[in-house]
Amino acid sequence: MLTAAATQTAFHVDAVRFAVGERTLLGPVSLELQRSRVYGLIGHNGSGKSTLVKLLARQQPASSGDIRFAERPLAGWGARELARALAYLPQTTPAATGLTVRELAALGRYPWHGALGRFGPQDRSHIEEALALTDMSAFADRLVDELSGGERQRAWLAMLVAQNAGVMLLDEPISALDIAHQVEVLGLVRDLSRKRDLCVVVVLHDPNMAARYCDELIALKQGRLLTRGTPAEIMQVEVLKDIFGVEMGVLKHPVSGQPIGYVQ
Repeated sequence: MLTAAATQTAFHVDAVRFAVGERTLLGPVSLELQRSRVYGLIGHNGSGKSTLVKLLARQQPASSGDIRFAERPLAGWGARELARALAYLPQTTPAATGLTVRELAALGRYPWHGALGRFGPQDRSHIEEALALTDMSAFADRLVDELSGGERQRAWLAMLVAQNAGVMLLDEPISALDIAHQVEVLGLVRDLSRKRDLCVVVVLHDPNMAARYCDELIALKQGRLLTRGTPAEIMQVEVLKDIFGVEMGVLKHPVSGQPIGYVQ
């Protein structure tokens, strides 16, 4: 994890652009992301949300522009050093055939000692803590393949927590889940950010879920940064119309008072 003395700025993105051939998929985009906050990336399909997350995770290089992570060029980080500081969960997780939940969580410790290194007491402590924080201790000896969708996502989050990174990048972590599991997973992500001082960037399709669980929403449209702000600032009729291109209304939740958007 980034040390307590590290800057509160997790990412500084300066005029970043990503293109495939002559087609620009993202950019130029400039923004800063801070620690201890949950950022929700929203926008229609093809707006560049997943592309931005992949660039932040160094899963693909930017065509131009500059990304700094913890005040250092992202490209200058060593692979293991970066894995210790940054955890990434792709939209489609790889197969975990034959792995128990505890074994999957243990994969998060590999950046700290390598695949051939021996697990020590500190590694085991991080794994058990990760299982507890994600409410997966009771499932520790279950096979990942036997879990429900929501339980499986929590197992993958346990791996990221065990990684002990200061940043989590999550690409559509609730897209295949029912509403109950969506609430469960996003509530967990928000709690982890608070408890561990994490910067979390999460790609979401539902603006209401984003507004409920994120500190700030960042809206992309056609590869450009359209707007960003608090949920109250973004959940406005005209703003939502600009983002999604459809007529939307906004009302207050009868209990929480939080804004809720709906298609008219």
